[in-house]
Amino acid sequence: MAETKTLAATVRSGIGKGAARGTRREGRIPAVIYGGGDPAQPISLDYREVNKLIYAGHFLTTIYEIEIDGAKQRVIPRDYQLHRVDDRPLHVDFLRLKPGSTLRVNVPVHFINQDVCPGIKKGGALNIVRHAIELKVPADAIPEAITVDLSELDIAQSVHISAVTLPPGCRPTDTRHDFTIATIAPPVSAVETPAAAAAAAAPAAGAPAAGAAAAPAAAAAPAASASEPKGKGKK
Repeated sequence: MAETKTLAATVRSGIGKGAARGTRREGRIPAVIYGGGDPAQPISLDYREVNKLIYAGHFLTTIYEIEIDGAKQRVIPRDYQLHRVDDRPLHVDFLRLKPGSTLRVNVPVHFINQDVCPGIKKGGALNIVRHAIELKVPADAIPEAITVDLSELDIAQSVHISAVTLPPGCRPTDTRHDFTIATIAPPVSAVETPAAAAAAAAPAAGAPAAGAAAAPAAAAAPAASASEPKGKGKK
């Protein structure tokens, strides 16, 4: 189950781009809490703390208790914006979590037993089709990851969502297809094509055939018994 963390926040009095820029100049990040049947509430968070949480991973699948003026609200991040140049966090959206509510979450997929996978031991390669799966999950029981066991997967075999045991109360949002999560691809080998083989076997253009006799060296020279030019020896 996803870990619950605590965040301290303060209420923002202003909204809009100008107020958000002012919040950032104070070293804080503007954010908003919405949903659950209550009005949206603008807040601000400490920049360093939020920046650390975002880049630590699993930010969008972690439940937070945001404390505002002594009161706590249970939320989950739904989106955040980063600066397009230096990737600084600019804004965060939080969704309120009411008791008994459910939500859609992209849960990462973890693969185990790759070292004993028959297909990989034969030279195959793990081809991951889905690194994360969108699930409908209870708000109080969000899984950190989905585990896929590769210990019995051979070359050219696949693992589908129907073969994965999901945590209680969780189900894929795509229930129409038994979609593929990963396959074991066969090893790649160099295969010589017939055209390439024929080209390699053909002799080089213009080269004499093996064993052919060389042209006689004396063919272009005059015969040794040729008569002398006329008039020689006349008196």
